[in-house]
Parts: sequence; structure tokens; C-alpha cells
Amino acid sequence: MTVDGEVVGRLPGPGLLILVGVTHDDTPATAAQLADKVWNLRILPGETSCADVGAPLLVVSQFTLYAETRKGRRPSWSNAASGPVAEPLVDAFAEALRERGAYVETGRFGAHMQVSLVNDGPVTLIIEA
Repeated sequence: MTVDGEVVGRLPGPGLLILVGVTHDDTPATAAQLADKVWNLRILPGETSCADVGAPLLVVSQFTLYAETRKGRRPSWSNAASGPVAEPLVDAFAEALRERGAYVETGRFGAHMQVSLVNDGPVTLIIEA
């Protein structure tokens, strides 16, 4: 993942890219609950989890996950928490993963990031608390 041509996050091998969206009623407890779920979810080969095999994680804040697109032609971002609310919760999510023993790289909050992904499967999940 790069910002202005600078590499700001890279996994040392196969792992998971986690796009984190924060909404208004999320809390540090929500972040910890989701971190535990992600860390232990059996979605890797052989029905293993990141916890089982020590798979690294790349955590990227992604407010656009809360886009409202039902009306009109422009998405609304009103369901996404503001930066001052979301940033500490994304940090809390990453820290909760680290506390469980995860190798975690993160993006740069609020930056225009270029994220490269090789989606093996592909498998994409929405995980909510």
C-alpha cells in the first residue's frame, strides 16, 4: 500500500486485507469484538484462522463501506463516523489484533492510498458486531 509513492504498509507473506468502516454507534468494545472475530475466523486453507497460522493482516480504514446509494446518483457518507471518531476506533481495532498476537500493518488514516491486492479465491466477507 502506498501514499504519494511511499510504501506505508506491506505484508511479509499471504494474509488478510481488512477494510474497516466505522459508523456512529461503534465503540472500543465493538473494535475489540471485531478484532477477535477476524483473528479467529476459520476462512484460510484447511479451515484455519489467522490465529492458527499467524497470518499477517493489513488494516485499512475505509469510510466508503458505509456509503448510502439507494437514492440519487451520488453516494452519501452520513452513515460513516467522522475522522475524529473513526480514527481512534480503527487504531483500537489494530491494537486489539496485536494484543492477540497478530502481525498488523496499517494504512495512513485519511490519506489517498493505493492498495494492491491479490484476492485468492476470491473471498470477500462483511463482518459486523
